[in-house]
Amino acid sequence: MNQPSAEAHAEVGQFLLSAVRPEAAGAPESGIVEVFNYGRGRQGLIPLWVGEGDMPTPGFIQEAATRSLAAGETFYTYQRGLPELRSAISTYMSRLYGRPLDAERFFVTIGGMHALQMAIRIAAGVGDEALIPSPAWPNFLGAVGVAGATPVEVPMAIDPVRNRWSLDVERLAAAVTPRTKLIIVNSPANPTGWTATREELEAILALARRHGLWIVADEIYGRFVFDGAERAPSFHDIMAEEDRILFVQTFSKNWAMTGWRIGWLECHPALGQVVENLMQYSCSGVPAFIQRAGVVALEQGEGFVQHQIERVRRCREIICDALSGTGKVEFADPAGAFYLFFSIRGEADTRRRALRLVDDANVGIAPGTAFGAGGEQYFRLCFARRPEDIQEAARRLSAALAG
Repeated sequence: MNQPSAEAHAEVGQFLLSAVRPEAAGAPESGIVEVFNYGRGRQGLIPLWVGEGDMPTPGFIQEAATRSLAAGETFYTYQRGLPELRSAISTYMSRLYGRPLDAERFFVTIGGMHALQMAIRIAAGVGDEALIPSPAWPNFLGAVGVAGATPVEVPMAIDPVRNRWSLDVERLAAAVTPRTKLIIVNSPANPTGWTATREELEAILALARRHGLWIVADEIYGRFVFDGAERAPSFHDIMAEEDRILFVQTFSKNWAMTGWRIGWLECHPALGQVVENLMQYSCSGVPAFIQRAGVVALEQGEGFVQHQIERVRRCREIICDALSGTGKVEFADPAGAFYLFFSIRGEADTRRRALRLVDDANVGIAPGTAFGAGGEQYFRLCFARRPEDIQEAARRLSAALAG
């Protein structure tokens, strides 16, 4: 059988692409991947472009999965999650937020991204709009668009008095239309480090109540705060039982489990069958051996979480002090998460400069163009690494900016 010519192959490809649903065809490419691919495999490169640390999953968590595999737990399991894991999540969250949160509120997912997709499916679809404070993690816009809804970016700004990112709730309210169905609130935020105060959360919740909107609350960086508190303010602190809030969570950050793909969705138990049905038609449940690892992470991993938080706090100090000392960088102090979102004075093309920094500094960072409206002049740097690596990255970046 003769192989088709390149022209015929391209023509068939275009024909097939023309038949793809617009919400699938319109799924945006990651603006981070271009720089990632450009620097991939470089000898000695310090990779600070993606949202994960450099520490592998602790051995005691790995061993729980190994024991489960050895015991033959390789079959279908509970759609909503193992009862033992849902109970462990309930215990952990109840302690952290100081009030009882029943295990029936929690549904185990294939990572935080899966939880986000299901939350959006519950709240919005074709013809609807979702408000997203921006700059924002690009997956928020992508997940909304793939669901057939329209993301509406609401620009945030830096408060020069407090030197922190700030959300103008009046601007958020002005963006509400009859088509608006939900607000996505990520606090502490990727990429800006914005951490909502209790008063800001109260204002957002009041807006949602006034218009009958859902809130999708991504609080996965809630433990990574730098004001001495155990956690960031949360909608858990102010919500009523009837509030339409869907919480997205993950094991990825706290317990260094990005590659395991396990998280959870939290909502009112009345939505349990809806969530279970969405699980059935998306993944049919999370592997039992991964869930066993999740149980051990929650029950035995607090020391590791505290170690990570302290390590990140030290790295924040290193990178902020070093880059501010160059006199060429501007940023608001990140109140939470583990990213520095900074601009370089006089640099308009952040995509091109991010590529150049791979060559000039052998450091990989993400261009702010990947994070939507208001992010174009910035770069995102992940400082969840060994302090020695962050010290060296700071030295290289400082030298490149001085050149």
